[in-house]
Amino acid sequence: MESTVLNTPLGWARIEGNSEGLTAVTILDEVPTTNEIVPEILEEAVYQLREYFEGKRREFTLKLNFSGTPFQKSVWKGLTHIPYGKTMSYLELSKQLGDPKAVRAVAAANAKNPFWVIVPCHRVVGSDGSLTGYAGGLHRKKWLLDHEQGSHQQMLF
Repeated sequence: MESTVLNTPLGWARIEGNSEGLTAVTILDEVPTTNEIVPEILEEAVYQLREYFEGKRREFTLKLNFSGTPFQKSVWKGLTHIPYGKTMSYLELSKQLGDPKAVRAVAAANAKNPFWVIVPCHRVVGSDGSLTGYAGGLHRKKWLLDHEQGSHQQMLF
């Protein structure tokens, strides 16, 4: 398993993976000890994430190695179909997955998404359009949604 960190406008992201693909991208609340050398296997992920934060990338083309239950994997795959700059409610996603009563289970799976930004769980909002639950903090969710709307917000607060 290889890992590296990337400084983003929202804090440090830890990127982990191996020859099977990325295994996790997480946002950190603390400043990590950094290693200037990016493992070759993670270079493309770093490159694509930088492009995303620079406003030059709307889709990721990275090999992801999902580890979760079949239901979680179906939710995460569903998230990848939400277009850049768009949002979907938990209820809409539940309906799309074939079970409108699974809203809470979808929200729980969404919260366990191992691929911050790459699998866009930040694009899921409440039925009324409100920003609800986000493991990285609502200020980051708002920033990501604003970024994708083209406002390129520079401050977090």
